[in-house]
Amino acid sequence: MEKRTIPVVGMACSACSAHIERKLNSLKGVKTATINLPGRTAWVEFEPEEISLEDMKKEVNGIGYDLVIEVQQSAEAIERREFSRLKRKTLLSWLFAFLCMSVSMGWISVGSKEANHQLALLLSLANFAVCGRDFFTRAWLQLRHGSANMDSLVALSTGIAFLFSTFNTFWGEAVWGARGIQWHTYFDASVMIITFVLTGRLLEERAKDETAGSIRQLMGLAPKTARLVDGDELHDVPIATISRGDILEVRAGEKVPVDGEVTQAESFMTTGGAYVDESMITGEPTPALKQKGAKVLAGTMVSQGKLRFKAQQIGEHTALAQIIKMVQQAQGSKAPVQRTVDRVARIFVPTVGIIALITFSLWWIAGGYTALPQALLSAVAVLVIACPCAMGLATPTALMVSIGKAAQMNVLIKDASALESLKSIDAMVIDKTGTLTVPNQNIDFTKADVLPLEQRETLKPHAREAMEELRKLGIEVYMMSGDKEEAAQYWAQQAGIDHYCSRVLPQDKENKVRQLQAVGHKVAMVGDGINDTQALALADVGIAMGKGTDVAIDAAQATLMGDDLRRIPQAIRLSRKTTSMIAQNLFWAFIYNIVCIPLAAGLPHVFGIDFQITPMWASALMAFSSVSVVLNSLRLKLTK
Repeated sequence: MEKRTIPVVGMACSACSAHIERKLNSLKGVKTATINLPGRTAWVEFEPEEISLEDMKKEVNGIGYDLVIEVQQSAEAIERREFSRLKRKTLLSWLFAFLCMSVSMGWISVGSKEANHQLALLLSLANFAVCGRDFFTRAWLQLRHGSANMDSLVALSTGIAFLFSTFNTFWGEAVWGARGIQWHTYFDASVMIITFVLTGRLLEERAKDETAGSIRQLMGLAPKTARLVDGDELHDVPIATISRGDILEVRAGEKVPVDGEVTQAESFMTTGGAYVDESMITGEPTPALKQKGAKVLAGTMVSQGKLRFKAQQIGEHTALAQIIKMVQQAQGSKAPVQRTVDRVARIFVPTVGIIALITFSLWWIAGGYTALPQALLSAVAVLVIACPCAMGLATPTALMVSIGKAAQMNVLIKDASALESLKSIDAMVIDKTGTLTVPNQNIDFTKADVLPLEQRETLKPHAREAMEELRKLGIEVYMMSGDKEEAAQYWAQQAGIDHYCSRVLPQDKENKVRQLQAVGHKVAMVGDGINDTQALALADVGIAMGKGTDVAIDAAQATLMGDDLRRIPQAIRLSRKTTSMIAQNLFWAFIYNIVCIPLAAGLPHVFGIDFQITPMWASALMAFSSVSVVLNSLRLKLTK
């Protein structure tokens, strides 16, 4: 079974992502597929023997989107090209909008009223062909597959306004004027709808790009080239050409290109060693001394001296690549609330279409032929103002920013459910040795019982401060240790922990978690060893130390890189703010649609209030609603 994160091109709203997700999940050989709308990626778990990436790409192409599977193609380059194209179309659409508005308002005149209408028709048609063509193309593809999305609403609304205006241009006087009905054309409205929608998407793409900043920052840690040692010669080569076993050289101020083992190191301060800054991976502020036989990781930087090392893990197998993969996978996962939103989004567009049809019918029935223009404009306004995008972006943008922010804090969160669960934690079980304290490896362990406790081990820096922060968050901490009573009591006091147990076995840690859960607590377990695995797996949220065993890390839902335990309360605060942010986003997204759709339909007229949102302003409000959700989520970047 293979797992891949694949860039997706062409998504506009949650209906788009839901359609692609359904298509991928329907394919034989695909076990699971989830779409990350703000990240513009698909996370797919599939059986390569049954289905290839090329097969998936072909199926997704058939519904109007694209998967970037080609190695030689950079998803980032494609996105930049698409953004530049969108920017050009938006600016050109504003030019068409200004000209069309000037003609419709009489600021620019070419003679008769009929000639002005015909010029506005041509400007509107040109705007459709140059700037709005993609809306109609994608809407047609959606229709062919029995689906609908935001493009469908835009194409339908602008198409109706354009066709009605075209009819009025040539036959308005004969049909409406002859019956004493005042008539107008709405070419300016159709152009402004496309212009506002394009503007909204441009701003939205810019804002969504900010949500992916943490991933780009991680990707930027790895250099593009490496210095290959070839006998007595050195060659700068692309990192993609490096093979396992190659000897590479890195000097002070340069980044390590791949994972490997040091074969030679030197600096002016240390014989046989060089210092490497690993803070970007482990969070440790002090550069680590690397001597022959030591491990070095891709993305770390030589701060003093130079070293040569043998490449061991390259490409997607480096520790940095695995971290990036974990963060991408977590950002693409879905919180439980998102499943409900997806179901709503799936029926949202057809529902809006029905509401627009009902709006048109009620206006026509109430006012007859004289109300036909009003009926049409009201239906168009309903189609334009409805916004599934805001609902679809409410949860994933907040999660994407939050999980990326956690990664910058050196806390790797495996999925959205773990992030959501962190907010409810009110009890924490923590292992002592290796988690709360650092054992001294340079003592004679046969004499450990007679040595002062401060010589067997030391409290990790900031551990007491971290415990105090957890207490302020309302979280009770329970230290569990296999050590003797005297040592357990001493280190609990040093860390400021009130509850502790000594001489415990792995089963005792699991029982403690189970006992706390039985009385209603939401429990986090923090540990680093194989003996913590049972408790890590049972806890509501398991947090493994990044320097711990692979078994412990696999059993946990989050991994703390480095030894700074203050990152744990920071992650819990981030989780609580994220949950609050998601609630805010969903509230405003739903309230926006609940309030604005009736206003666009003309409901105030029922109560004698002469107010209604026009199609032009409806498109502006729709664009604003999507952008505001993304911008609100970006506030999570300020969390400390």
